[in-house]
Amino acid sequence: MPEEKSASSKPANRFCDLIGLHFTEMEKGFCRTELTITDFHLNPYGTLHGGVVYSLADTGMGGALSTLLEDDEQCATIEIKINYLKSMRSGRLGCETRVIHKGKNIAFLESVVKNPEDKLVATATGTFNIFKMVPADLVK
Repeated sequence: MPEEKSASSKPANRFCDLIGLHFTEMEKGFCRTELTITDFHLNPYGTLHGGVVYSLADTGMGGALSTLLEDDEQCATIEIKINYLKSMRSGRLGCETRVIHKGKNIAFLESVVKNPEDKLVATATGTFNIFKMVPADLVK
């Protein structure tokens, strides 16, 4: 079984830095991400852009699955289905993700996105591919 990884052991993620997404908790098969909504995250109608919520779920899924991967494995999204249930204009969002099933090559995950009042903003399920890393000297 792989050694449990923590939020601090994750490699730099420039996309997370760009949108202000933070890993706040990681355990075996679980991840929590958070984001404070700013004007930068709003769509032309002044509400939170759906892509921001999607990014919380997708990134959380990758984080949760990474806690179960071997050192020579990585993962990538195959598909995500998301249901948007509440719009937001400001505040903070938290996303909790759990690995529901991990096979040799495929994993299935579930994310729940809530606001600070613990109201459901979105739910998502995703399928991820698990594969061996390509050595850096072979990447062109």
